[in-house]
This record gives sequence, structure tokens and C-alpha cells, in this order.
Amino acid sequence: MSAAASFRRLLLPAGALFGAAFVSIQFIHPPLENPPVTGDFQAPVAVKSIVQRACYDCHSNQTNLRWFDKVAPVSWQVADHVQEGRAGLNFSTWQSLPPADQKAKLWESVNQIIAGAMPRTDYTLVHPAAKLSAQDVTVLKQYVASLAKNPPADTAKRNAADRQYRHWQPTQAVPATVPVAPNGIAYLPDYKNWQAISTTERFDNGTMRVVFGNAVAVKAIRDKHINPWPNGTAFAKVAWDQLADAQGNVRPGAFKQVEYMLKDDQKYAATKGWGWARFKTPELVPYGKDALFTTECIHCHQPMKNNDFVFTQPLKH
Repeated sequence: MSAAASFRRLLLPAGALFGAAFVSIQFIHPPLENPPVTGDFQAPVAVKSIVQRACYDCHSNQTNLRWFDKVAPVSWQVADHVQEGRAGLNFSTWQSLPPADQKAKLWESVNQIIAGAMPRTDYTLVHPAAKLSAQDVTVLKQYVASLAKNPPADTAKRNAADRQYRHWQPTQAVPATVPVAPNGIAYLPDYKNWQAISTTERFDNGTMRVVFGNAVAVKAIRDKHINPWPNGTAFAKVAWDQLADAQGNVRPGAFKQVEYMLKDDQKYAATKGWGWARFKTPELVPYGKDALFTTECIHCHQPMKNNDFVFTQPLKH
């Protein structure tokens, strides 16, 4: 028997086995339902049409699956992407978010688009209608910019900062019980003794931030070992209201929150090598309903995956 004949004899059973396996896995479908829309995203028509076309399949309860999205094993990946997308941002429950959080989500989304992280390239490859043109991006940027209205701080805002300070000053804000985030990371009061390594602002919500780094982070900066950052690195990003006067001078106002990133590529392997935590208001209320809040953190930092998921770079000295 010739080699070609032998190969054909082997190929036919292998093809039949593959075909049978392919048919069998079509009966395995991860659950992917479209829950009711409880508070849809509202925006000008031009903005909403772009968002619906580019974002709704993964970030709403109105997912429109094409026939090829339903073929296993592709359907398994689709279901995973949709579940993850809804967890980070769901336009079908938009009205449940406070206005400030809505603005923050839009700010994050537009920055993800600008960075090229969204829409995902593996998605637009088979859903070309979701691709965004330069004009689409301009429309979204202009819309988000129109939401950022930060006039000079009024008396109420200044008084709020003063009241917060008077309440904090006698105790120096030392909590009786150390707050703990849903993923087990505790509030670290010692960040106040770390070194300031950078500053940033969010013009969309009128806040200013200072990024502090611990001794490991400072040494890594000095040694130019920041991509990746070494294990033991810790950052604290502290946010305050930004109070501006009529001349444009700014100073910190009321304390808003402190966020932590703690590097340990073994302990936090499931969350991109970083431990994430956020504590809000002077009461240091832990952010997130459960440990899955880290999905939101990772989604936000995804555009910086080639920079070890760190946005703000240390200032050069």
C-alpha cells in the first residue's frame, strides 16, 4: 500500500472523530441571557448611536449575537467577554449610577478608545461595523468634554473642605478599626509617610491627585526598574476636590478617596500581579460590593498592560 493511501486511511477516521467532537461541543453553551433593561444610557442621538454600535454587544443587556458568535468554541469566549464587559460597564443599568460615576465611566471609556484598547481588535475583526472612525472618536471626546464644567470653587465647596478639616484635625483621622477592602486588602495609613512621586488631575470631575510610593517604589524609580515594577512596590493615589480661584490657582479641597496598588506577581497573579483597593470619604468606606470589584480596576488599567498596568509615570528629578 502506498504512503498516500495509508495517509488517507488515517485521515478519514481522524476527520470523522474531529467532526463528531465539533458537533458534540455545540450542545455545550455557557449561559448568556439578556436581562431586562432597567435604566438605559441617555445621550444625544449622535453619541448614543456610536455607543450602541461599538459597545452594546459586550456592555449592555442588549447583546446581539450573530450566527458565528453562537458556534462553539467561539461562543464560550463570547460569553466570557460579555460577562466581563457587563461587570465593568453596563449601559442597560446606566441610570443606577450616580451622576459623578456616570461621568467617570464615560471618561474611562473614551480614554480606553483613545488608547486603542476598546473596542477589542478581536471583536472588530469579525464585527467591522463596530470600528470607530476618527470622526466617531471626536464626537465622543467632545461629548465627554462638554460634561466637565468646573467653575471657580463656590463658597459651599470651600466650606465643605473647611468643615472636613475641622472634623479631622482633633483625631488626625486615625480609624478605630482598620477598614478592609472586599478582597482582603487593609487600609494602609502609613502612605502619608511615603514619597510623592507624581501628580495628576481629572478635569472631568474636578479632582486633583497625588501619587505616593513606598520605599520599594522609590528605589525602583532610582534604579530605573519600573517595567515591570518589583514585588513589594506599593502606590497610594490620594484624591481631593480641586478648588480653583478666579485666577486659576488651585489647592486641595475635601478629601475624596485613596486608592492602592500593591505589587506581588504571585499573590495577585489572578489580578495582573497587583492587589487593588479603594477607600472613599474620610470614613474610609471600602469600595466594591465583593472581591469582583477588581474586574473594574483591571478593565480601567488594561490599556497600560505594556506598562505593567500603571498609568501615572513618576516625575523626573
